[in-house]
Amino acid sequence: MPQNYTQEFKKKIVRLHLEEGRTYKSITAEYGVSKASISKWCREFSEECQTSPETKEEYDYMKEMLKLRKENEELRKENLFLKKAAAFFAKEID
Repeated sequence: MPQNYTQEFKKKIVRLHLEEGRTYKSITAEYGVSKASISKWCREFSEECQTSPETKEEYDYMKEMLKLRKENEELRKENLFLKKAAAFFAKEID
């Protein structure tokens, strides 16, 4: 029997995937929603963006947030590496 989900719930799932970069698998495990449903909702949201400027702005915002989160994570990794390198070279000098 197909389950009916609210628009709010669907939007939340789409946001998790598009904005936070969560995989279908992780969302499925946490919320019990099928991968096909998630894919369908993301596709519907993308199609809706073509007709609605408001939705297009929201979609662009989600994509930008995902890009910035990934960039932030990469910079954190680089910073950690540089701290370790600095500590290593500081030991060598002493």
